[in-house]
Amino acid sequence: MSERTKKFSDQLSKLIKQGEALHMAMNYNCHRETFVEAVRKKFDDDNDQIEKYLSGLPDFRDTYQKWYSEAQAVIKQVLPDRLADFRNYYEYPRVRKETTFQNYMIKDYLQGLQITRGGGYEVIADGSAAIPEFIQQLNMVKAARDTLDSTLLDLSEVLQADLFDTEIDSAEALAKAGHLRAAGAICGVVLEKHLSHVCSKHNLTIKKKNPGISDLLQILRAGNVITLAQERFIQSLADTRNVCSHAKGREPKKEEIEELIEGTGKVLKTIF
Repeated sequence: MSERTKKFSDQLSKLIKQGEALHMAMNYNCHRETFVEAVRKKFDDDNDQIEKYLSGLPDFRDTYQKWYSEAQAVIKQVLPDRLADFRNYYEYPRVRKETTFQNYMIKDYLQGLQITRGGGYEVIADGSAAIPEFIQQLNMVKAARDTLDSTLLDLSEVLQADLFDTEIDSAEALAKAGHLRAAGAICGVVLEKHLSHVCSKHNLTIKKKNPGISDLLQILRAGNVITLAQERFIQSLADTRNVCSHAKGREPKKEEIEELIEGTGKVLKTIF
């Protein structure tokens, strides 16, 4: 396992641990008496241990969004075919005539929504209905870890990522030595290769034989893979690369190359 893959695997394990704590927090919030009784049995009625455990549970409403963002990025990278399913467990349907136990989602839980009838005496759906939805999200993250550890993972992506990291390191070394044009040119090659790979990964057709960064950005934007803001950001990096490629033009500035190197690294981590 490469150093990059190991680091990713460790982060994924940490994310799963956080998810399991969030799951316990949901149960504590929705089934307090039953949950506390289970905790008492677990710690043999040791009040200090019980209090320590309960006070250590995260506040779901305060910490879920950060977990969701990180978990979503993992699913998008490792299990892209399941990304829509992952999001659907959070978001309720756009068209929902009524809220029931079956279509009560995590977003409803975060809003504290409770559906009752009979003057409020009969609860139709409350936060407990979102627990199965979160369990499915957590299970998908666990499946991503299992995929990472299995031969089903496309190792070529890991090797390519390691290669790109090495090339960015080379660009940084060249920039520090004052070879700004060379550093910028390397970043340009990395961006082109990465964007081309992203197009292929999303089954987007590249008609040009030798497409440039601008061409690839148009394809990715049309395919809803990147946002307008991302397109403009990467295009600004491409503009700096173009300065480096034209020997008869002005000299690139040191700060421009530093921004290009940093921006290229950001693209590799956020566009996939």
